[in-house]
Amino acid sequence: MESESAADAVREGLRQLGKTIVDVGRQRHLARFLIAHMLYIDGLNTLFAFGGIYAAGTFGLNMADVIRFGILLNVTAGLGAFAFAWIDDWLGPKRTILIALFGLITFGLAAVMVTGATAFWVIGAMLGIFVGPTQAASRTLMARLAPDERQNEMFGLYALSGKATAFLGPMVLGTITYWTDSQRLGMATILVFFAAGTWLLYGLDDTAIGDPEDTDHQQVRDGL
Repeated sequence: MESESAADAVREGLRQLGKTIVDVGRQRHLARFLIAHMLYIDGLNTLFAFGGIYAAGTFGLNMADVIRFGILLNVTAGLGAFAFAWIDDWLGPKRTILIALFGLITFGLAAVMVTGATAFWVIGAMLGIFVGPTQAASRTLMARLAPDERQNEMFGLYALSGKATAFLGPMVLGTITYWTDSQRLGMATILVFFAAGTWLLYGLDDTAIGDPEDTDHQQVRDGL
């Protein structure tokens, strides 16, 4: 009985997930954002997963230094999220994410081109500043785009969009690193994820909110 109940729960969960995905597909602005989020979050996850490996292999950092580098990224990410909060209020979450992604691309490119360890530490600190705003403003934008009565459901899909393809970034990075025998070229693939997410987000209408009753878009006026 327990196994049957568990199987029924799994089937019902998959059925509801499929329905949610179909509903989101009818709301192009929301679907576009979720795909963009999936791409640039894959880039961020890969950065955190392989940043230490890149630092050790390319710049000769030892284990203690790699740990310090990871702490540095997390600290500057928190500072960045705090500092960019007023930009989110002033310019809105979409523009905040775009600014942060531009910063990630700029300093990410510098990180794969620089040759000195000291410069890499400085660039790593600058890179971390733009990580926090990307994550924080993404949640704000999701709250703005999702219909009020379906916030929980849509945030569940939002969380899934950041995890369902988590293998993609590491797979691409590993493949390119193996083919080229270059950690720098492997890490550069992260920039492709950031750029693709930026392109999709740039064309997003962040004043539209999906109507659960039909596929038309409502325009959200000032104050939302």
